[in-house]
Amino acid sequence: MSRAALLVLADGRFPAGGHAHSGGAEAAVRAGRVTGAASLEEFCRGRLHTTGLVCAALAAAAALGADPVMLDTAADARTPSPALRGAARKLGRQLLRAARATWPSNELEALARRFPKGAHQPVVLGLTARAAGLGAEDAAHCSAYESVSGPAVAVVRLLSLDPFDASAVLARLAPELDLVAERASEAARRALEEGPDALPAASAPLLEIGAQAHAALPARLFAS
Repeated sequence: MSRAALLVLADGRFPAGGHAHSGGAEAAVRAGRVTGAASLEEFCRGRLHTTGLVCAALAAAAALGADPVMLDTAADARTPSPALRGAARKLGRQLLRAARATWPSNELEALARRFPKGAHQPVVLGLTARAAGLGAEDAAHCSAYESVSGPAVAVVRLLSLDPFDASAVLARLAPELDLVAERASEAARRALEEGPDALPAASAPLLEIGAQAHAALPARLFAS
């Protein structure tokens, strides 16, 4: 494992397009479910243990060498909202562009040919981690962190939340993030032998509903 490569991949400045997405935070702010640091923490905790776990397991499985087409199908099955599926593929396409320039590999090139409009972002993330010489746990940690850091950064803009408070939220969630990454990595290893049904399928209905409502808004700050 290259710690430096992990830092590059997890860096919010890596040009993967995540800055344009709020991870459902904008919809939650509009609905009054996120109003400050305390409610942001609860929102991020819920996201981490549901969609965060699912995405981390998909990323870990891709990093282990599982069939990316199979994983993309599994991601589709675990994403009921068409708006979220579209956002995941847009993010995957942008990440793949950055990954191919940063860590060229035959597997990334093959993925680009198979999914010209974009594969699900966690699948691309896992293959990117693999190309960078990272392992399943690294990919899971990176994915799990993205699931909470994106909303935290977005809420700073949406509510003018003190960035120190947002960072404190992420710090308090760190032990749970480690736990989710561990669970995701274990599930990914099982999936290599048992197939995609071994991957978690935790649901977050409010995120799905919020994404559909958000996509229909005439004006919004974030794409999703």
